[in-house]
Amino acid sequence: MVTKRIIPCLDVRNGKVVKGVNFANVKDVASPVDLAEQYSRGGADELVFYDITASAEGRGIFTDILRETASRVFIPLTVGGGINTLDDFDRVLRCGADKVSVNSGALKNPDLIREGALRYGSQCVVLSVDAKRADGQFRVFAKGGREDTGLDAVEWIRRGVALGAGEIVLNSMDADGVKNGFDLEMLEAVSSAVDVPVIASGGAGSMEHFKTLFHTLPRVDAGLAASIFHFGEVDIRELKRVLAADGIPMRL
Repeated sequence: MVTKRIIPCLDVRNGKVVKGVNFANVKDVASPVDLAEQYSRGGADELVFYDITASAEGRGIFTDILRETASRVFIPLTVGGGINTLDDFDRVLRCGADKVSVNSGALKNPDLIREGALRYGSQCVVLSVDAKRADGQFRVFAKGGREDTGLDAVEWIRRGVALGAGEIVLNSMDADGVKNGFDLEMLEAVSSAVDVPVIASGGAGSMEHFKTLFHTLPRVDAGLAASIFHFGEVDIRELKRVLAADGIPMRL
């Protein structure tokens, strides 16, 4: 049986890891380099690094911080933020990333997904989607959740997979930072629509929320979280032991 993954997320702004609620009221937390090393040693299965203002500010990702972060990490590292061209793919991969996350860049140019998959393989291309409820839809938002695209999230994700995305990170903006649990309704709609791994993001507030996620939606491959790990509310090794004891396959 395929093991489920636990993935901490580093949202980086101006060289610091930050966290907010519903994509707002963002505050500094810590150094991405220090946190990445802590998670790599602390039982995380993978790590996600997002430069959260790169797209909105129209710039590339901060490669110096990324290179130093990658040098301390010995688990798979996914990197996103300001990925608009194949040159951007190349730049972050040269800095030490294992996978590249596309979001706003793919919305502007969906062929970026296909081009990235052809050059680097589908396993390297992660489609990250920020979505929330609007007008009876799960609606896709761009530029770090600042811009309503009008796209239906399930349809956009289907299209992304058809173009070659090998993995989906579904960020529920409704659940983000609220700590009331993962957005099971949105995750069910997406995970039943595609046959690639789906990573749940947004809403984790306790170990029980991970139990509920994996028992309710066995098609979901991983749970991603930030603040509960950053602030020491949940220890990753202990979380994985608790999940394994509850019958959820984990890599211990």
